Amino acid sequence: MPGPGSWILIALVALLIFGPKKLPELGKAAGDTLREFKNATKGLASDDEKDKKENADQ
Repeated sequence: MPGPGSWILIALVALLIFGPKKLPELGKAAGDTLREFKNATKGLASDDEKDKKENADQ
């Protein structure tokens, strides 16, 4: 996992590549994508738990 210095460097490079106007849009899109991914993985985990409970009851 990158440390704080690495994150600052990544942010500066992104700022140089995309510019200050486009960066907030990219951040929002990345956040939305991460949120959807987390929700999808939660759904998979809860499905696995339900299957385990059903198999244990039988």
